[in-house]
Amino acid sequence: MATLAVVTVEEGIVLRATAGFIEVATSEGVVTCKLRGRLKKERQRTDLCVIGDRVRLSPGADGDLGTIEEVLPRETVLSRQHPAQAHREDVIIANLDRLFVVFAFGDPPFHPRMLDRFLAIAEHGGLEVVIVANKLDQVRPEQRALFDRYAALGYEVVHASALTGEGVDTLRERLLGKTSAFVGASGVGKSSLINAIDPALALRVGETSSHTTKGKHTTRVATLHPVAGGGYVADTPGIRELGAWALPLEVLDRCFVEMRPHLGQCAFRDCRHRAEPGCAVKAAVEAGSISPERYDSYLRLYEGEER
Repeated sequence: MATLAVVTVEEGIVLRATAGFIEVATSEGVVTCKLRGRLKKERQRTDLCVIGDRVRLSPGADGDLGTIEEVLPRETVLSRQHPAQAHREDVIIANLDRLFVVFAFGDPPFHPRMLDRFLAIAEHGGLEVVIVANKLDQVRPEQRALFDRYAALGYEVVHASALTGEGVDTLRERLLGKTSAFVGASGVGKSSLINAIDPALALRVGETSSHTTKGKHTTRVATLHPVAGGGYVADTPGIRELGAWALPLEVLDRCFVEMRPHLGQCAFRDCRHRAEPGCAVKAAVEAGSISPERYDSYLRLYEGEER
């Protein structure tokens, strides 16, 4: 009687996906896989498999490629508008736990509307946020108040300096056991912070970030890197383009945490908190419980100026 072969199925997290080859971290090490054919044929409204996805796989034998049997449901996503298809979501990272939004006390100047956009994107994606005010060694007294208003909204704000090391231990602790990503404008010190947190991690990110130039285009592959002590940090070119992701207008007000207590109290059920009479949100702005600056960010996002 013939003996049936036993197929071992393991679970892992996708570290890198390029040209049909998918690298998955498992308890036995990193396994290079391909997608099971039936998964490719299933009708998909989003990307099949991206970094951060948790998958079930059958390891290959004798150096053969493993096979991804199932992509498990995603708990969170960090997305942008697809660069080639206007109405399609392009998932940059799946199952991201924490987004570190980095700004600087020195140069480049702090742009509150950029921070508000990142916060709205994170709220829409169900992500935890840590706001990092870097270059503490360059701080001017009046600048602290710019970040205090976000702490008052309930966001964690870490004052840090890659130069002096202040706040670095806190950031290192926040990375442990999480899948995280750093976002922020060029020059705010993201790489310097990563280097201060874990010099080996900064080296790995730098090696992966090397790019091949063809005319004006650059090519980089999104990658998750393990963090010393546990956890992962993402290195992906798509994070630069978060501003292109159009947040759904029907849920935009919920992406501003201070607006939530006032939702459902407007005179009109479909109130968008712009020019409608009897708007509870506008009344809260006039009463001072919602800052005019944050309300202005909401209006600009609604009107597409920041998307």
